[in-house]
Amino acid sequence: MTNQELNTHQIKVIGHCNPDTDSICSAIAYSRLKNMIDPDHPCKPCRAGLLNRETEFVLNYFNVPAPQLYTDVRSQIRDVDIRRMAGVNGEMSLRSAWVTMRDQEIDTLCVVDEEQNLKGVITVKDVATANMDVLDTYILAEAKTSYQNIIDTLGATVVVGDVEGKRVEGSIIIGSGSPEQMEKAISKGDIVIVGNRIESQLTALEMDAGCLVVCMDSKISRTICMLAEEKGCIILSTTSNTYVAGQMIRQAAPIRHYMVQKNLLYFNLNTSVEAATKRMASVRFRYFPILDDEGKYVGVVSRRNMMNLRKKQLILVDHNEKSQAVDGIDQAEVLEIIDHHRIGSMETEGPVYFRNVPVGCTCTIIYQMYLENAAEIDPTTAGLMLSAILSDTLMFRSPTCTPMDERAARALAEIAGVDLEQYADAMFEAGGDISGKTAEEVFRGDYKIFNSGEVRFGVGQGSYMSQKNRLASEALLGPYLPIALEKQGLDFIFYMFTDVRSASTDLLMAGKGAQRLVEHAFGVEVKDGMAVLPQVVSRKKQMVPALISAVKQAMEDAERQEDSAS
Repeated sequence: MTNQELNTHQIKVIGHCNPDTDSICSAIAYSRLKNMIDPDHPCKPCRAGLLNRETEFVLNYFNVPAPQLYTDVRSQIRDVDIRRMAGVNGEMSLRSAWVTMRDQEIDTLCVVDEEQNLKGVITVKDVATANMDVLDTYILAEAKTSYQNIIDTLGATVVVGDVEGKRVEGSIIIGSGSPEQMEKAISKGDIVIVGNRIESQLTALEMDAGCLVVCMDSKISRTICMLAEEKGCIILSTTSNTYVAGQMIRQAAPIRHYMVQKNLLYFNLNTSVEAATKRMASVRFRYFPILDDEGKYVGVVSRRNMMNLRKKQLILVDHNEKSQAVDGIDQAEVLEIIDHHRIGSMETEGPVYFRNVPVGCTCTIIYQMYLENAAEIDPTTAGLMLSAILSDTLMFRSPTCTPMDERAARALAEIAGVDLEQYADAMFEAGGDISGKTAEEVFRGDYKIFNSGEVRFGVGQGSYMSQKNRLASEALLGPYLPIALEKQGLDFIFYMFTDVRSASTDLLMAGKGAQRLVEHAFGVEVKDGMAVLPQVVSRKKQMVPALISAVKQAMEDAERQEDSAS
């Protein structure tokens, strides 16, 4: 199995589509644990979105590369059984192409250059059509056929002449008539197929034929050989009779002359299976070329290959709601879910390992799993898990934080060899820096979508150590929330600007009725689209439950009003 195939079939450990530090670090830490305890089923950490500044700081601090980005896990051509059929050279003869198709039980060959760039495609139908052109005696010259192809096709040997690099320049003539008739038919450079009649051989040489094909291993006199050498005429000897040689010699033409070059239908490894299947149904070809990520030919697929589809296998971390998952989740196979949030809307085709623990961070659960499996935690992995816990619990200030989270963080800090408080300050300060970022980039730094009945709303959050960074973010995102609301087609959007030091949140909102919901949910007054929420720092435990409760209450009130009116 190639590295590319191994990479394709690895289990992907992936967080939600707007990844925060816990989502990224959980994917990395859990992949490492799975590879230690179950090396036969390799895992790779992935991400479903762009990194925020805080996470970038963490990965840079511990010198860990960012996980590979996957924005869609729908089945792709790379997930099917590609037939690794080698590409062929355009100089291959029609005869050799047919033999290859017969032996390989395939009706399509892909023509490539030395660098594996796709140049054309030839099918068995193209070969059959070419073989029907029996009246075109000039075909070998038109196709610039090499003499080596003729030798290979006829199984001939060279008696006189040097064929290296030489190509046919004349017509194909069967030298079966009288010398007078042959003189009228032969032109300079022609290929003349003859038997053992010396007068026919001599006539061909006198008319400056380019090549004599002497059939049935007939004896060639020394005089004929000397004259051919003098004239610069090639003499080939074959065991075939003149009829067979005349039929087969046309099959020496190179396939590049007959291959399809324009409007080639091919797919690359990233083409979705759904799109490829629809395109295949619109044409009559059986096999289709596949190009890799660099545009190089790697093999072919057929409609039958699509039936042997291997869905991408996923382990979800730090989420269990479909609205937060990577695109195409319905077409993937979910094997496990490791999370610390409420049970959401995720449905799976079969049973999965689902570990959901009410703690402040997914990495706290993963830390516990390391201990359960007696797996060694190296300093780098410890630093990543520590970062996730500090981020999700706001350095133990969040109401979601449990004693288990704090114990895990302090143990991991010791393994990682960092001062917990100093590191946390640096991490939050880096995360709050928005310099050089657009409103959309900041907005998507840590953002999730939730459902309550028919109501869909988004909640984003940024954590800040300094008032300067927090106020700058508020000024940048305030005008953008209505734009994001319209783009995403949501009912409401709320964004939490959380001050880590004071354990409070400034809440901005967008959407008709959003202010009224916040006032009912938190019992505060909203001024200029902003609500100040002391001691509210947790999206999971404080913000989302309160908003869902307010939404349900509003829906019940609306129903009662309708009943009263009726």
